[in-house]
Amino acid sequence: MQRLLLQMRVDRLNADYAAALDEKRFEEWPEFFVEDGRYKVQARENFDRGLPLALIALESRGMMKDRVYGVTQTIYHGPYYTRHVVSPARILSQEGDTIQAEANYAVFRTKPGGVSEVYNVGRYIDELTQKDGSLKFRSRLCVYDSEMILNSLIYPV
Repeated sequence: MQRLLLQMRVDRLNADYAAALDEKRFEEWPEFFVEDGRYKVQARENFDRGLPLALIALESRGMMKDRVYGVTQTIYHGPYYTRHVVSPARILSQEGDTIQAEANYAVFRTKPGGVSEVYNVGRYIDELTQKDGSLKFRSRLCVYDSEMILNSLIYPV
């Protein structure tokens, strides 16, 4: 029963995370992480080879807030909407308050007046912790499968 409850909590976290991004509530995004949480977006090729190069590598909630400021206040780009589709998580392990989980994701992008296109596909490799009665990310590694990304990666994945 506890395993099922944990599964539901992790899936709910992923759903809330995706909804915040799809609804452009970017100021909420850093709050899904612990204060010293890490967020990285990395190509599968680099991940598989153990290479450190990543498109985005943030090492604290403060860095995430800086990214949000950049996305909302300083970067100019053509407008588009995103829609995340996230698979149910696979709970890989749980030791104390630390949970290791993975989930597949697909992000679609739609420009106003345009058609939807596949923007980014991959998997989340997560380390979560239970903090103050809720789950938070200690780290979220987004390993994307495509060797090419459409234009530039602006919004969090």
